[in-house]
Amino acid sequence: MGLSAEDERAASPRDEEWPEAEKAEKLARGAALKWASGVFYRPEKLEGLGQYRSRETQRNSSIQSRLKSTVQSYLEGVSAGLEQLRSAAQEVQSLCQDLGAARWALLNTTDRFQSLQQMRALMAEHVQLASVVQVLPQLFSVQEVFSHTLQLLHGQQLLEAHAELMMMEHLRDDILSQLQLRGFSSAQATVLSYFSGLQELNDTLAKQLWDIVGSSLHLVHEDPVLFVSAVRIIEREEKIDNTLLLEATFLPPGRPKGWRQKFYHVLQETITGSHFQALRMDTEGSGLAGHLAKLQKGIVSELRVVKDLMVQCVPAHYNILSVCTATFHQALSSHLQDILREDLDKQALFLLLEWALHVYHSQEMMGHPDLLPEVDVSALGPLMSPELVDQTERKYVMKVKASVLEWMQRTLEVEFKEWFREEEPETDHQGFFQSALPIIVMQMLKENIQVASLITESLRQKVYNMALEELEAFLGRLREALVQCGKEHQKDRSVPKYYMSYLLATLNNNLALSSSVSSLHPDTACREVPLSLRAAFDRTQKKACQLLLEELLLDLQPLCLQLHSRKWLSGSQLVSSMCEVIDKYAKDFSRVRRPVFMGLDQSQQSLEAVFALQELICLKDPALLSLEVLGFITKYPDVSDEHISTLLDIRGDVSKEVQHMVLDMMAQHPQVVPEGYRPIFSTILVPVPELPFCLRKGKCA
Repeated sequence: MGLSAEDERAASPRDEEWPEAEKAEKLARGAALKWASGVFYRPEKLEGLGQYRSRETQRNSSIQSRLKSTVQSYLEGVSAGLEQLRSAAQEVQSLCQDLGAARWALLNTTDRFQSLQQMRALMAEHVQLASVVQVLPQLFSVQEVFSHTLQLLHGQQLLEAHAELMMMEHLRDDILSQLQLRGFSSAQATVLSYFSGLQELNDTLAKQLWDIVGSSLHLVHEDPVLFVSAVRIIEREEKIDNTLLLEATFLPPGRPKGWRQKFYHVLQETITGSHFQALRMDTEGSGLAGHLAKLQKGIVSELRVVKDLMVQCVPAHYNILSVCTATFHQALSSHLQDILREDLDKQALFLLLEWALHVYHSQEMMGHPDLLPEVDVSALGPLMSPELVDQTERKYVMKVKASVLEWMQRTLEVEFKEWFREEEPETDHQGFFQSALPIIVMQMLKENIQVASLITESLRQKVYNMALEELEAFLGRLREALVQCGKEHQKDRSVPKYYMSYLLATLNNNLALSSSVSSLHPDTACREVPLSLRAAFDRTQKKACQLLLEELLLDLQPLCLQLHSRKWLSGSQLVSSMCEVIDKYAKDFSRVRRPVFMGLDQSQQSLEAVFALQELICLKDPALLSLEVLGFITKYPDVSDEHISTLLDIRGDVSKEVQHMVLDMMAQHPQVVPEGYRPIFSTILVPVPELPFCLRKGKCA
């Protein structure tokens, strides 16, 4: 397996030339030795040494033959490459010689190229003239084409007319671009003058197109072909515009036309002009209701046409249904704002709020089954902004307030006149005096609140607050009317004839109004009556009670002037007369509902206590005082010993023994104040007895 000395000497120059080969050979020797030592480390393995040697010899021979064939193929390729390089070098050398000869030939013929410049100029002129010759027939027929195109337009043959118009525009634009390219810009004015008829044709065609677009909602029913032709022409012009804008080399005069945007603009103007030009008379009275009903019907009808017919006549990217829906929405919003700038009455304001907030989105209009689901106005925003709704609601509340104020004033005037009638006020089934005032006032307020609740919760709350304010103001005017009536009565107590009865009816009316206020608001959690309104009810009740008591005192005043007189102490009919007056008023006071009657009844009890005191003072037999005082303290348990002592002193005929006997009897029968008893004597202070009169230098008696 090792190499001979000759092989080593033959390999040494190669090793010096290829050090990598030497390194590889050493590695191979090491690997072979390692393998051999691993295989033949036992003696019995040496028997197969010959087999291993022959196998390795065959393998080396195979490897060497493959290496030889590979090297041979590389050598053949290198030989072919060298041959090609040799041939290329010869060709390059020949080419250099030819180029040198051509260079010298060109240098010798430089003067001759100057004559070619003239030929080049002649050639360019020839090309231009050839181009002109080619378009001369078209140029000579321009005016004829103009006339023919105009005839086609008058005959509404729009597509044919537009085709000839495009041909003329293309001819003009081609000539203008060539002039600009070759620097003949000064000649463009002549070309534009020659083709000046194109502008007239463009204007005529555009006018017909916009007339067609303006009548599109009718044409899609009657003659959709004409509308489709107009849309096709608009699309042709839009493509030409886009192409010229993309090239950005030459932009002919009048470009871009922008006819698609003009299409949208004309369509929007048509919608706006045909529906939203209401006259001033339409915003007053029933005219506004008719105007809104007409709008509702017209908008739904035209959107149906757009959805069912027009959509099929225009390209899908036009989004014609969405454009028309948005146009109707925006135009209607602006139209409502214009109407709201007028001085509208409350019916008109209510109608606008109801129509914008409820009818517009209902199935009767934009939510119509024939329009869904393609038509959707929810993404377009509200028809009336929240600020405009709030402003309109406030206007409505002001109008309602003025109306309520007027009606309440009329009601009060009628009520005031009824106080001077020659008959008593009406009574209810329980016999209490009353009038129609509470029913009229509360029904008026309830109806306005209920009507407002049909719009929004905020409007209902606004009207509710206004109703409470107006009710409070009404109570103030009612008190003023009571005062005025009282003054008239003071001048002549026979006027009004049933003064007391109508005062009692006013008390009942005030109580009815007070108890009905909480029913104005449908929400039980919001029914709390404001403190200012409660105070107004209290002031009205006190004013009526004050007038009643003043009337009572006027009747009692002549009799009260006789108290503590000899006539009163002598037991004349004075007491009976006072009792008759009190009984009469007590009977009248019973026509008032509780709790007002209780207040009046308490005043009557005070008067009754006065008369009981009179009987006690006028008692002729002092021996019966104990029994009389016992009955008195039983009826009035809050009377004290000091009160009784003072009363006995007032009599002046009660001895000390009788007085002590009466006081002892009171001590033996202490009284307990029952529940619900209204104190009378406990609020009366007993004056401190005065000292007896004494002379300056003498002793007191």
